[in-house]
Amino acid sequence: MIVVTGAAGFIAGDLIRALLRDGITDLLLVDRFPTDSYSTKYSNVLDFEHLEKMDRDAFPDWFTDHAEDVSFVFHLGARTDTSEFDFRVLDSLNLSYSKVLWEICTVNQIPMVYASSAATYGMGEYGFDDDEGLVPVLKPLNPYGLSKQLFDMHVLKQKEHPPFWAGLKFFNVYGPGESHKGRMASVMHHAFHQIKQTGTLKLFQSHDPNYKDGEQLRDFIYVGDVVDICLFFYRERPSDGIYNVGTGKANTFNELAASVFAAMDTPVSVEYIPIPTDIRDKYQYFTEAKIEKLRFAGYKTPFTSIQEGAGKYIGYLSEVS
Repeated sequence: MIVVTGAAGFIAGDLIRALLRDGITDLLLVDRFPTDSYSTKYSNVLDFEHLEKMDRDAFPDWFTDHAEDVSFVFHLGARTDTSEFDFRVLDSLNLSYSKVLWEICTVNQIPMVYASSAATYGMGEYGFDDDEGLVPVLKPLNPYGLSKQLFDMHVLKQKEHPPFWAGLKFFNVYGPGESHKGRMASVMHHAFHQIKQTGTLKLFQSHDPNYKDGEQLRDFIYVGDVVDICLFFYRERPSDGIYNVGTGKANTFNELAASVFAAMDTPVSVEYIPIPTDIRDKYQYFTEAKIEKLRFAGYKTPFTSIQEGAGKYIGYLSEVS
């Protein structure tokens, strides 16, 4: 069977649906599953009633005893809240837990793909290059990014490893299935709801003379593309390593806004507001994945443009809102 951790979450949920569409049904879903039907996360697992599930706390012991039943692990579960500053929580869920799964996969020679994060790049002092030699010198801006960096470093130090492994550094992912993330949901998700409620979208001003208001840049990637890359690594298993998962082409917030307004058939109305002073010195003005390594590995599929992605996602949000 294939194991997917973080199964009640955003990217994992879309991955599971893609596996099911491909006729792959022998799945074990691992997470802290919601039981409250009023939970925004509950809707993410409604499609999975027929699939086997296991609480994340019980999974390591089960995996140790039943490793022969597992053929592949997608380890996408993590505490992803960038405002979580209790590193004990992040150490437990993101670092120590991942080390346990890595060890079991190594001992039993089970392929493993795990979620790293572009948050490891911090302000981008060393660029956004997935050269593994740069991993130890990166400077994440928050404990979440640090927890991901520390696991990347741990993996790269290991002499023994699974028969195939890949760490995927997700950039700014948006798309269906993220509503439960609340304020941690994507800019596009929040843009839709702001515009629907007020007709106007608030974006941060620029406090850097090199960028005009709204011209700050991010590498936004549609969740369908992220899932397709996960499936590529599952099927093709190229060289082991850490890979950026972004489009390689940054878009401005103004471009994102224009795409959302167009998808909503609403006149553009943007208000620029100051960046809060407590985060102003850590605000990123530019992120863009270097994806040559991913392309060299054999992934050739074109990425969804911000305009096309907005059309798909806004259509979905309009139906479910």
